[in-house]
Amino acid sequence: MDIVAVDDEGLDVASLSDISLTSLGRSHSPPAGGLNAEPVVVRGNGALTVFGLNNRFSTQFPQSLIARVAPEEFRATIERVNSLLSKALPLQMKWVLLGCFCCCCTLGCSFWPVICMNKKTRLSIEKLLDWENTHLYRRLNLHWKLAQMHLDSSSMLEYVLVVEFVPKKHIYRPD
Repeated sequence: MDIVAVDDEGLDVASLSDISLTSLGRSHSPPAGGLNAEPVVVRGNGALTVFGLNNRFSTQFPQSLIARVAPEEFRATIERVNSLLSKALPLQMKWVLLGCFCCCCTLGCSFWPVICMNKKTRLSIEKLLDWENTHLYRRLNLHWKLAQMHLDSSSMLEYVLVVEFVPKKHIYRPD
C-alpha cells in the first residue's frame, strides 16, 4: 500500500514511500525522555554539611530539563527544600558542637540528638518531594528523590537531589 502526499491543488507531490524519515526531520534515536535518559543530579553547594546533608542546593536550571519542566517550577521546588534545610541545619550544627564538648563525658552518646535530627530533616525533605511528585511532577513524567552519592573518589557520602525521567505507560498496549 502506497500513501500519496497531495498539495493544495490536488496534484501528487510525492509518495511517502519515496521520502526518508531523515528528510522529514525525524530521526531513529529515542526521545529525550525515553527509557535510556540519565537522571539529573542536583548537588549541594552550601558551606555547611552535617552528616552528608548540605545546607543548600543549587537553583541553577539544568539543561537536560529544558522542555520537561518550567525553570520557575524547578526553582520553586529547590527553594522549598532549601528553606527546610535553612531551618534545620543551624540547630543541628549547634548540637554537633555541644556533642564535641561533651563527647568524653558521655562516651559519644551526646551525638545521638544530631543523628535523630538529621533523620527527621531527611524525612521531611522526602515528604516534601513526595508531595511535589504527586501534585506536579507525576503529570510531567518526572520523579524527584533524595539519594546518597559518593563524593568524587572518596568513600564519603553526600545527599543529592535526583530527578528521574519516568517513561510513559502505554495504556493501549495489551498485557
